[in-house]
Amino acid sequence: MHFKPAFIAKYSKLTDFAAYQHAVASFPRKSIRVNTLQTTISHLQHLLTDKGWYFTPVPWCPEGFYVSHTHGRRDIGTLPEHQKGLFFAQKSVSFIPSIALNPKAHDVVLDLCAAPGGKTTHLAMLMQNKGIIIANEHDSYRINGLIANLRRCGILNTVVTQHRADWFPQENRFDKILLDAPCSGTGLIKGPGATTLTTLKTWNQKYIEGMARIQKKMILHAFDLLKQGGTLVYSTCSLEPEENEEIVDHLLAHRDATLLPIDLPVKVNNKKYFRIWPQDNDTEGFFVAKIMR
Repeated sequence: MHFKPAFIAKYSKLTDFAAYQHAVASFPRKSIRVNTLQTTISHLQHLLTDKGWYFTPVPWCPEGFYVSHTHGRRDIGTLPEHQKGLFFAQKSVSFIPSIALNPKAHDVVLDLCAAPGGKTTHLAMLMQNKGIIIANEHDSYRINGLIANLRRCGILNTVVTQHRADWFPQENRFDKILLDAPCSGTGLIKGPGATTLTTLKTWNQKYIEGMARIQKKMILHAFDLLKQGGTLVYSTCSLEPEENEEIVDHLLAHRDATLLPIDLPVKVNNKKYFRIWPQDNDTEGFFVAKIMR
């Protein structure tokens, strides 16, 4: 795994680079979230255990499990049970934003950057398919995958829209909003796969600063769409401070917003902002912040 000198210099200031480098050298653990709208945990475990799959609970998500196979298979997303919507193959750290938002059955929720739908379907499951979710996605290509996943998982309480996240119509206000923002994806550097190689090859500071300018517009607009007393969760699969802490600080400097704690059994190096390093939980990297209007 080849790291650019500028990457090494920057990340050595952010964390123990030797520990980070060791953690991201291995393949990420496969994880799934049982879709309790379509099945039960025990029933799915029975079905997949018979096919050689083993389940290890994800500590922060009751429906989440790390899965491994007796013969080393990693293609769990090709199983018919996945096609039927009985589970969603999803990174364990990406369970956290939906759990942190904690939507209720009566809420009106906006998922501003919803594709491919892992978090949207999780929100719907937490809401027991009640209330209303607006699943917004600007990208025409990605919106097709979002719709397919909503159908596959039996989601009934969700309407799909197509707007830019920083120009979403302001006619309505929402109880809760999830902004899982487009980002540089540096938290996904793990294992020798194509995503890792592409991210390492294209990584550069100017691109990150460009993403940060977009994210600042998005988070201000998302906050303005909240009802008074509403909750916004901002998340990225980036480990860059410019895309994470600095984005939240920008919001706090320009709006009357309150940063809320996230109480989950996850090892983080900054509980205020919930920054997750790959070496701390044997996961991908992630960032989550919870904010109240």
